[in-house]
Amino acid sequence: MHSKSNSHANNLAYMGKLLQVLLAVTLLLALHSPVYAQSPAPQTAHPTVAPTETEDFDHNVFPQDGSQPFSPEERTQVEETVESSAPDTVTAEASHENKTVDTPQASDTQEAIPISKPEATAVPSAAQVQDSAPTAQPEVEATVIEVEEDTPAAKTSTEATEVKSASESAQIIWQSTGLSAFATAEGFKMLIMICVSLLLIYLAIVKEFEPLLLLPIGMGGLLSNIPNAGIAEPGGFLHVIYTAGIETGLFPLLIFMGVGAMTDFGPLIANPRTALLGGAAQFGIFFALIGALVLSQFVPFIQFDLKDAASIGIIGGADGPTAIFLTSRLSPDLLGSIAVAAYSYMALVPIIQPPIMKALTTESERNIVMRQLRPVSKTEKIVFPLAVLLLCALLLPSAAPLMGALMFGNLARECGVVNRLSDTMQNALCNIVTIMLGTAVGSKLAADKFLTPETLGILLLGLIAFCVGTASGVLLGKLMNKFSKDPINPLIGAAGVSAVPMAARVVNKVGLETNPRNFLLMHAMGPNVSGVIGSAVAAGVLLALLGGKF
Repeated sequence: MHSKSNSHANNLAYMGKLLQVLLAVTLLLALHSPVYAQSPAPQTAHPTVAPTETEDFDHNVFPQDGSQPFSPEERTQVEETVESSAPDTVTAEASHENKTVDTPQASDTQEAIPISKPEATAVPSAAQVQDSAPTAQPEVEATVIEVEEDTPAAKTSTEATEVKSASESAQIIWQSTGLSAFATAEGFKMLIMICVSLLLIYLAIVKEFEPLLLLPIGMGGLLSNIPNAGIAEPGGFLHVIYTAGIETGLFPLLIFMGVGAMTDFGPLIANPRTALLGGAAQFGIFFALIGALVLSQFVPFIQFDLKDAASIGIIGGADGPTAIFLTSRLSPDLLGSIAVAAYSYMALVPIIQPPIMKALTTESERNIVMRQLRPVSKTEKIVFPLAVLLLCALLLPSAAPLMGALMFGNLARECGVVNRLSDTMQNALCNIVTIMLGTAVGSKLAADKFLTPETLGILLLGLIAFCVGTASGVLLGKLMNKFSKDPINPLIGAAGVSAVPMAARVVNKVGLETNPRNFLLMHAMGPNVSGVIGSAVAAGVLLALLGGKF
C-alpha cells in the first residue's frame, strides 16, 4: 500500500513538470504573437496563488477509476524529456527577455497547478512575465514617439517647399502693379488711351465742350484702361452698366425720352416747311456711308463692311443717342470710336459750322429777317406727338423705339397733367442715364479697339459727314429762299443737324453778327427738332435694310 502511494506521488511530480514545460512554451508563443504587439500598455499584475499539494486535481488529470496514466517505461521517457528540455526552455526565455513586449494577462480565474517538486525546473511565474514586459515597452514607445516627432518635421519641410521665397513674392507684387503693366507693349497702349481720356476730360472742364457727356466718357475711358483692375471686363461695374444699358439699347431710349420732355415742337408746327431742312441735313449720313465703303476699297489697312459704314454715317446726324443705338446693333466693336466722334463733333459745332455757313452764304442772305412765327395751340402740341408716332408705326416700325421714346417725353411735357413725370424725365432721369451712358461708352475706349487705322477713318468720315450735313441744310435753305413767298434765311438750314439746341444757338449767333436785330433762334429750332426726327428715321431705315436687332 505504501509502495502504491509512492508511485502515485511520482506520477504526479512527472505530470507537474510536463505541464510546467507546456505552460512555458505557451507563454513564449503568446509573447511573440502579432496580437500581443498591438496590445495596450501592461496592466497591474494580479497576484497568483502558489500551488499546494493539498489541492486536488486528480479529477482533471487522472482517470476516476484509479488506474495509472503511464507505464514504467513511459514514466522514464517523460522524465528524460523534462530534464533535457527544461534548461533549453529557460535559456530561450532568458534570450528573449529584453525583446519581450506586453502580453495579454492570464485570466484571473485560471487555476494554479499543484507541483510536488518545484525545484526541478525554473519556470517564470506570471508576475515575472509582467515584470519583464515593461523592459521592452519603453523601446516601443520610444519608437512611436520618434515617429510622431518626425511627422511634424516632415510636414513643415513640405510646407516650406510650397511657400514662395521672398524674391518670388516681390516679383508677384511687382507684376500686380500698374508700373509693370505699363512697361509692356499692351500697357503702353493703355497709357496712350489714358492720355486720350484725360484730353476729353480737359475739353469738358476747361473748354466746356459738351461737358455733360465728354466728362463721363473721359472718366469711363480712364477707368477702363487701368491695368489689372478689370473694371471694364466681365464682372467689372462698367461692364455691367454697358451690358444692361448699351447692349439692350435702353440708355439711348431713355435719353430720347428726356430730350422729348425738353423739346418744344411749336416752331416746327408753326412753320412745317422747315422740316425739309432737317431732312436735308441727314444727307451727310448717307454720304459718309458711301465714303466708308469707298475708303475700304482704296485703303488696304482700313476694312469697313456695310454695317460699319452705316454706323459711321450716322455720325453726320450729330445725334449721340441715335448713333449709340444704331452702332450697338450693327457694329458693337466700333461703339467707342463712333460715340467719341459723334459727341466730339457735337461739342465742336460752334467751331465747325460757322466757317461752312459763311462760306456758302452771302452777307445779304445772312441779313434776311424772317417773319414772326404764329402761336401754336395746346391741342396742336398734344396731337403732334401722337400723329408722328402713329405715322411712324405705319410707315417705318423699325424707328418706333426711338420715335416712341421721343414722343412720349414730349407728350408728358405738353399734356400738363403729369408735371412730376415730365420734370423727372427732364432732370433726374436724364441726368442719371447720362452718367451711365457716358461711363459705359467710355469703357469701350480700349486700346485694341481705338488705336487702330479704322479709328482714324471713323474720325475723318464723321467729320466729313457732319460738314456735309451742315452744308446740305444751308444749300437747301438757299434754294427754298428762291422759291418761297416768305423770305427764309439760309443760315437756319445749318440747324438741321440734330444737335439740340446748340446748332440753333450757333445759327442765331452768326445771324446776330451780321444783323444785331436779326434773331433767328426760334426759326432755327424748327429745323433743329426736325433733325432729331430725321436722324431717328434714318436709323430706322438703316436697321430695316441691314437687318439689325431692334
